[in-house]
Amino acid sequence: MKVSRGLLLAVVILLAGCQSVLMSPSGDLAVQQRNLIITSTVLMLLIIVPVIVLTLVFAWHFRASNKKATYDPEWEHSTILELLIWSAPLLIIIALGAITWVSTHKLDPYRPLDRLAAGRPMPADARPLTVNVVALDWKWLFIYPEQGIATVNELAAPVDRPIKFKITATSVMNSFFIPALAGQIYAMPGMETKLQAVLNKPGDFQGFSANYSGHGFSGMHFVFHGMSEDGFAQWVQQAKANGSDLSREVYVKLAEPSENEPPRYYATVAPGLYQAILTRCLDPDSPSCMTHTRPARSGESTGMAGMPMPAAESH
Repeated sequence: MKVSRGLLLAVVILLAGCQSVLMSPSGDLAVQQRNLIITSTVLMLLIIVPVIVLTLVFAWHFRASNKKATYDPEWEHSTILELLIWSAPLLIIIALGAITWVSTHKLDPYRPLDRLAAGRPMPADARPLTVNVVALDWKWLFIYPEQGIATVNELAAPVDRPIKFKITATSVMNSFFIPALAGQIYAMPGMETKLQAVLNKPGDFQGFSANYSGHGFSGMHFVFHGMSEDGFAQWVQQAKANGSDLSREVYVKLAEPSENEPPRYYATVAPGLYQAILTRCLDPDSPSCMTHTRPARSGESTGMAGMPMPAAESH
């Protein structure tokens, strides 16, 4: 009994330290994803709970000591029972399929936002904040092209302003994840993924890599500051006042593997640096430079980093 109480106390203590940020997010996209999780779970429980309950009821009712239970070894079919067994799960599957199909399109991370929050449509004059995200070994580089600054392991954005993330990586695949803001998006070398999101509450939120990427993976954490427009402007000025210059030479040193890097700021960014990282053309003469590939022919479209792709067939 003492051992059981000790185990129960340990579980309670561990659970008390958990942060249920996924169930209480601060961004509208994450809220919609949370609602999808809850809705899907409830729909599945409509089948799971009755099945578990009926299994226990049947086992109790038809136990060997219950002489009142009817024993019918010749029983083999019941149309009503078959309809109940198959129709209920089928309806649940149809409902889940419809919700998944709609949500997949509505919550597409590439899709521009149509609202700031529930009941708050996107203003016609809203201008997204663009942030270029680069996953390095083992740290995050954030480039603000409009503000002309860059940061390492620190991110900031105004509340209620749409954010457009452009995400890539330098060596191995990572996963950009701020649970309070939106779902995780992969960062891959030579490719660009995107995330459209908005933060609705001020505060400091944790971000990290959700994909194992090597020895220093556990230290790939950063802080995401949600603040007012004035607070964000002050943060930008602070970065410019305290930062150094992010030239291509400085970036090459920054990209070398390192662990548990503290936040740092860059007051200027070399022109075209993010595009050079994306296309692997920091050295234009490098054979890995993706701009050396042939230009797209007529009927072809370009891929995420400007690579030619075959034109889609019509059906």
